[in-house]
Amino acid sequence: MAEHPAIQADNQPTPSPKATTPRVDEDQPLEMAVEIAGLNSWYGDYQALHNISLKIPRRRVTALIGPSGCGKSTLLRWINRMNDIVPTARASGTLRMGDLDVLDSSTDVVDLRRRIGIVFQKPNPFPKSIFDNVAFGPRLHFRISKQQLAERVEWALRKAAVWDEVKDRLHSPALGLSGGQQQRLCIARAIAIGPEILLMDEPCSALDPQSTLAVEDLIYELREQYAIVIVTHNMQQAARCSDQTAFFYEGNLVEAGPTNQLFTRPKEKRTEDYVTGKFG
Repeated sequence: MAEHPAIQADNQPTPSPKATTPRVDEDQPLEMAVEIAGLNSWYGDYQALHNISLKIPRRRVTALIGPSGCGKSTLLRWINRMNDIVPTARASGTLRMGDLDVLDSSTDVVDLRRRIGIVFQKPNPFPKSIFDNVAFGPRLHFRISKQQLAERVEWALRKAAVWDEVKDRLHSPALGLSGGQQQRLCIARAIAIGPEILLMDEPCSALDPQSTLAVEDLIYELREQYAIVIVTHNMQQAARCSDQTAFFYEGNLVEAGPTNQLFTRPKEKRTEDYVTGKFG
């Protein structure tokens, strides 16, 4: 896989993640990408999250599972401050990325979103060319030459395992791609800005089984560079893709732990009932 090309941001070169990020080693002490403590969230008078405390490690996949409306997507939207666009949304508690207080009113939201890529439930390519979709973020955030931009676009498309399928039609409309190709293009667009965290909200729910497998394989590979948080209703997908799983129910975090343990030896009866299909 090609190295992440260096680009200029505030006169500082961005190092190659492949050069700076070690291969995933299960015996290494975990570094945390996000630390959440006592997080509460409301939409108007409705409380969507109740006292959530969760640590999201670097170079691991964290799956958020639970019934619809249990708060999984709300949590994602607070990590990158997307709830700012909802007039009735508010939150209290602690949500930190290293030394950065994500919820603080003084936090630079544009820079925060450069550090956090997001992929949505349905592929949402811009009505632009394949090249311009991936180039959009680097053009917005960095001073970058044409050559650097071309290298960055190729790197992201290769990393998203879609380069070989689109390299001969980079200036064709992205909307002409298949659903699976569009979703991998959206992943390329998300990682092209060099994020630290990749949020994925039901990324395979609109895809066919073959495309789903391609995205799952991609998630497993990308975990070597990013902290990945995936919201999914698919228990098999959570079991296949994630290193740790958090089970949400009615806005509460019921249980979180290593995926194998949560699926085979859950501590809570509600967790056992959910993962065994007794409700959902």
